[in-house]
Amino acid sequence: MTSTRPLARLREVRRSQRAGNGLAGPPRLAAPEHRGHKEIPAGPAPLPRRVVAGILDLAVCAAPLAVGGLIVSALGDDAGGGQADRAVFGAFALVITVVVTVWNVGHKEGRTGQSAGKKWTGLVVRDTDTGQAIGSRHALRRRSYSALAFVSIAGLLPSAARPAGTTWADARTKTEVVRESTATADGFIARERDISVRALRRARLVGLLTLVLILVAVALASVAIGARPLTLAEVHHALVTPSGLDTDIVVRTLRVPRTLLAIAVGIAIGVAGALIQGHTRNPLADPGLLGVNAGAAFAVVLSVYLLGLSSPLQFIWFAFLGALVASVAVFSFASIGRGGASPLTLPLAGVAVGAFLMAMTNAIVLLDRASLDAYRFWNVGSVAGRGFDVLIQVLPFLALGVVLALASTPALNLLSLGEDVARSLGTNIALNRTIGILAITLLTGAATAACGMIAFLGLVVPHIARAITGPDYRWLVPFSGLCGAIMLLTADVVGRVVVRPGELQIGIVLALIGGPFFIALVRRRKLVTL
Repeated sequence: MTSTRPLARLREVRRSQRAGNGLAGPPRLAAPEHRGHKEIPAGPAPLPRRVVAGILDLAVCAAPLAVGGLIVSALGDDAGGGQADRAVFGAFALVITVVVTVWNVGHKEGRTGQSAGKKWTGLVVRDTDTGQAIGSRHALRRRSYSALAFVSIAGLLPSAARPAGTTWADARTKTEVVRESTATADGFIARERDISVRALRRARLVGLLTLVLILVAVALASVAIGARPLTLAEVHHALVTPSGLDTDIVVRTLRVPRTLLAIAVGIAIGVAGALIQGHTRNPLADPGLLGVNAGAAFAVVLSVYLLGLSSPLQFIWFAFLGALVASVAVFSFASIGRGGASPLTLPLAGVAVGAFLMAMTNAIVLLDRASLDAYRFWNVGSVAGRGFDVLIQVLPFLALGVVLALASTPALNLLSLGEDVARSLGTNIALNRTIGILAITLLTGAATAACGMIAFLGLVVPHIARAITGPDYRWLVPFSGLCGAIMLLTADVVGRVVVRPGELQIGIVLALIGGPFFIALVRRRKLVTL
């Protein structure tokens, strides 16, 4: 007997079998069934429990909209907010509400039979004919009927045509809500995810397109939101038909370069984080593990102390040179010996070189106040005050690093299987690891030189991307880049709002996000195997 037979026929066969064996009398639809010593209730779930589940689902879906409403109300004109601020946060709250609703009602309830509210109350939605999950589209259609029934007077009135124990939405969509024990006893099975190559490729392409759209939306929000409140008309005028007004100058010379630099740096750090975790096979590794951040910091402090430099545009090349020298030193020390550079020797050499460079940096800043002031501002990490001149200088190195990273992804998939397996398949381990380290150095060195040390981003982003794409680095690397740009740009926007009219540097905002994530990652019983 298969699980795809009609539920009514399945119950009829079971009753017939019990009657033939002398185990049961005539069937009674309202009475619960007895299986062994456990009593399994039959029929639809009680109405009060269903009402509680509906209230919980409504709270889950409406929570983003409620938070967005509070944020919009807090961004009034008297609080320093502007029309563009309220429009952006209101639109984001509405979009997040729709996404959460589709995920909770369509995906969860359609595939597993349980939305968040129904899971907490022990209920299951199933098809009345097959007794199985109803599917995402069917679940959304059912909720739309429920909404119509709620707002319609006819849906609130009793109807003789309505089946007993069901709602108008259940009758229209041929579904029923039962207890979880009832569904389990009747053979309810959640729909399995399609894991075919074609479905997986389609899902990844859809995810990539979704991330691009999110990045565009966050970039527009970054242009519209700032210390000076603007209207949507002023933002549109500055972007489309600038005429030299003060608002045009603010948008085109301050916010647009800042937004583009944040996107470029976020992509670089996200890609570098995926590469370093892949080459070291360490889920807790970040780009700073190779000593790049420490080398850049030491070079910046040394240039300020010896040459008296004061602006980021002046010491950007020294920071990049320091990052390059530090990474070369780490790779050289890790390659000493018979085995060469390995996932074990690279982190050890990076920690040793980084500790030495940070000690030298601290020694200089304690001797010179000007070096301390420059280092303190640069060390936090920020995209504020950087224009197109900084972006143009680091963009070629970022582009070259991304190209090398994408080119090394097939070999990185083989390296993730182990060096012995990769070597047996014809992979040149030394060459591919050198290319990977060079890409990490270019990406992290240029990003650090432009914006300072940005912590936690390279650690957090690859794990988020890996949860979406899986371990395939051909998809993991571009997903990590897009996720890094979105997270960095979002942190920059949040930093402009929370302490208005001042700004909170992105390094601080990311630390508030990355710190709890790092603790949760360490406390997991089984870390991700790379």
